[in-house]
Amino acid sequence: MCGIFGIFNKNEASNYVYLGLHALQHRGQEAAGIISTDGERFYTHKGQGLVNEIFNGKGVIASLKGKIAIGHNRYSTFGDKSESNIQPLYAHYDLGSVAIAHNGNLVNALSVKRRLVNQGAIFNSNSDTEVIIHLIARSEKSTFLERLVEALRLIKGAYSLVIMRENELYAVRDPWGFRPLSMGKLDDAVVFASETCSFDLIGAEFIRDIDPGEVVVANSDGVHSFKPFEKSNEHKCVFEHIYFSRPDSMLWGHHVYSVRKEMGMILAKESPVDADIVIPVPDSGVPAAIGYSQESGLQFDFGLIRNHYVGRTFIEPTQSIRNFGVRLKLNPARDVLKGKRVVVVDDSIVRGTTSRRIVKMLRSAGAKEVHLRIASPPVLSPCFYGIDTPTRKELIASSHEVEEIRKYTTADSLAYLSLEGLKSIVGKDGWCFACFDGDYPLEFER
Repeated sequence: MCGIFGIFNKNEASNYVYLGLHALQHRGQEAAGIISTDGERFYTHKGQGLVNEIFNGKGVIASLKGKIAIGHNRYSTFGDKSESNIQPLYAHYDLGSVAIAHNGNLVNALSVKRRLVNQGAIFNSNSDTEVIIHLIARSEKSTFLERLVEALRLIKGAYSLVIMRENELYAVRDPWGFRPLSMGKLDDAVVFASETCSFDLIGAEFIRDIDPGEVVVANSDGVHSFKPFEKSNEHKCVFEHIYFSRPDSMLWGHHVYSVRKEMGMILAKESPVDADIVIPVPDSGVPAAIGYSQESGLQFDFGLIRNHYVGRTFIEPTQSIRNFGVRLKLNPARDVLKGKRVVVVDDSIVRGTTSRRIVKMLRSAGAKEVHLRIASPPVLSPCFYGIDTPTRKELIASSHEVEEIRKYTTADSLAYLSLEGLKSIVGKDGWCFACFDGDYPLEFER
């Protein structure tokens, strides 16, 4: 899911990347890094934890010199949590130096890496991103752009990239367009980011999304666009609208908040319930709950209060931390819930453990009835394109019917947004719905 950010031609570029990573913190909380260049040297600082923890040392940002910089927030789907896997990754090769930050997951990384190792390549990490660097370095093409294109033609999967050289910045999206990447402008600077909310923070103007299969180059000659790959069917990740992206971002031509609100409205039409109040599971469930409330006519209220100093439980790497995070993150508002028939709206159910704990929490706070309404279809299949659901057995809906899941969560009723309802909002074409229907655009190679 990771967050990436890059800026070209801005004094104190690393300061803007630092702010951009703050805005993208929701996309990855395990680690972060920034690499900058003054045209001659590369300067880097990385660490595990949150952005404000990693870059809070005296003089850290000031030491990252130059007018070009890229940054990365890590959410691991490939590779362990070791320091060597923290991005951006950096390497020196025959054409100079290169740094790269990657959001996504390469489905053929293991097979390509095995071939490279057999040819003598030595890897410093077990990140799939390093495969791209090796392919660039081993190419015999004369220019960096040609090497980059040749390398990317050898890989498959989800990749949105920002790539930095001594005097230029590249932004790339895979031909299938799985993950978002946008371009903005700040005075004379060019900015690239996973989400437009980061542009808002630094005062940049959103220009457009990078197209699937597009390579954009910013250098002293200006900004240039190339589309060197064969056109493929677009498969944008619909889960970006459901959960990943911030609601104040503009994603693929639509405000995330508006899409989530409409999901709640459709859900209320499909699955009404006789109740007293509608409450969200904050924060990602708020827009859908507002939509459900408005469509159903039921009162909206906050029956769960979130501690905002705790991270997102879904993207923590271990189940034990997820369990702890649910108890630490949410607390019921007893005066809101006592004696009420409650509709609780959440964005999704993945493993089911969070929903079970929430229902029990609401009952213990005095809720008379608890009705679960989920603003997405059942998650049936694992994702190979950047979501941490590696095995089918972790997904409760893959092996249990809705009524069985209801019993497990102890809810009085449970209903999901239908896949048809979701498609009526975002459209039927140009999306990846694999987590809901198992129809994978690209198979995972082992």
